[in-house]
Amino acid sequence: MEKGYLLLVLHAHLPFVRHPEYDYFLEENWFFEAITETYIPLLQMFEELVRDDVDFRISMSITPPLMEMLSDKLLQDRYVEHINKLVDLAEKEVLRTMFMPDFNKVAKFNLELFESSRTLFCDVFKCDLINGFKKFQDIGKLEIITCTATHGFLPLMDLNKHAVEAQIKIAVDTYKNHLGKQPNGIWLAECGYYKKHDELLKKHGISFFFTDAHGVLFSEPRPRYGVFAPVFCKTKVAAFGRELESSRSVWSAEVGYPGHPEYREFYRDIGFDLDFDYIRDYIHPDGIRINTGIKYYRITGKNGEEKEIYDPVKAKERAKIHARHFYDARVKQIEKLSGLMDRPPVIISPYDAELYGHWWFEGPVFLNQLLRCCAEEGSKITSITPVGYLEKHPENQVVQPSISSWGSNGYAAVWLSECNDWIYRYLIECSDRMVELATFHDSIGDVLVKRALAQAARELLLAQSSDWPFIITTNTMVPYAIKRVKQHISRFLRLYNDIKNKTIDAVWLANIEYIDNIFPDIDYSVYKDSEKQ
Repeated sequence: MEKGYLLLVLHAHLPFVRHPEYDYFLEENWFFEAITETYIPLLQMFEELVRDDVDFRISMSITPPLMEMLSDKLLQDRYVEHINKLVDLAEKEVLRTMFMPDFNKVAKFNLELFESSRTLFCDVFKCDLINGFKKFQDIGKLEIITCTATHGFLPLMDLNKHAVEAQIKIAVDTYKNHLGKQPNGIWLAECGYYKKHDELLKKHGISFFFTDAHGVLFSEPRPRYGVFAPVFCKTKVAAFGRELESSRSVWSAEVGYPGHPEYREFYRDIGFDLDFDYIRDYIHPDGIRINTGIKYYRITGKNGEEKEIYDPVKAKERAKIHARHFYDARVKQIEKLSGLMDRPPVIISPYDAELYGHWWFEGPVFLNQLLRCCAEEGSKITSITPVGYLEKHPENQVVQPSISSWGSNGYAAVWLSECNDWIYRYLIECSDRMVELATFHDSIGDVLVKRALAQAARELLLAQSSDWPFIITTNTMVPYAIKRVKQHISRFLRLYNDIKNKTIDAVWLANIEYIDNIFPDIDYSVYKDSEKQ
């Protein structure tokens, strides 16, 4: 009989990156790589578990921007072009390495991987991965939750309650549009909780959210079971706090499993290694070398030493060993805790979904084996979802969770720093202006005005994405992030002035509707201030 539960949460998110105005756009590769290396492998993993009659439960957020991209015809078509080129390159690599047995083994492995991804995406899923995930939700194995509309970091929006509510309501609406039902839970972007935001979650039908450990541990009053049981806000919306020891096993750069020398090296790719003339058709059209996804080495060769060849079979076996080690460590935790609580403890282990497969290539194998361990006869741990836990244990301590985030220092330091703080004066002002537009300039019979109001809301939401300040703080792709913030704010301000002055340019509006086409059925009325009408 189980003594406790393991609650695995995969947070699947990418910023909304879609550039129809260009034939090729480098940052769209983030999306294509995630499809091949994370989303399709996860679906394959779920299928294998179901096929083998493994009774598993897992939770996964699919954020609204990611849902919109996965369902976008332009991006679907571009992914097919992308995977076709990878298959072509992989075929060339099999020939090139014909007389290098160790490399050829990996080359054939890569070719099989890309051909399988193409078949699954085009023929099995019919280019629609959302329905792929929905299948496993419908049979009760996967619980899909939502996230704030554009991954907006709510604590830094709290000066404008309408902006906070818009991020929640539009997220719920998007989930319903794609999955046909009300979401039970939400991943607050960056685990960013602020007091009383649970009131808005309850208003829009959300029954639980996640926070980092200190968001629960520093609650008032202190939680009697720490992070090993959820707590209720006064609204009876539940908060689940991240358990740190299980996270460290995977996240830690020093002792985490992904750093083992038998695993595939992410940072060594033929896009940088091979002759330019050979690789030119598979990198950036301007000749910029980029990752292709074909990698031959494992995590070795530190301090200038030569790297060793990757062995997929040994790496897979190592991932299974690590899964068993993780499981055994959780059993020890559970056994220590079970005598101290009046209910079985739950270990909440949330991770970025893209860690599994993209950054840690063997991650899906690890998850597959871990869920099998939990489902073994006589296992002391059962995998569970938040809804499943709350159904078993509907009574929980009522507290006021602490303001919090995850990331460095745990209190928004990543999203509000000296290098990105300039963003917020514009976001605050634009949020106030959006409330003004929705409250005083909504013309009931004027379709053009309604379209402009809807697009203004889209531009504001896209500017509010927490991805842009994150990228600026971490000093990666900074020019692109700055450009996106300025672009969306600029478009919003033009719409604001055009609506107020009744000078809307229908041609220009149609163009940005095509470019920034997120949330086609957006309800901008969430920004209306009924007290000012």
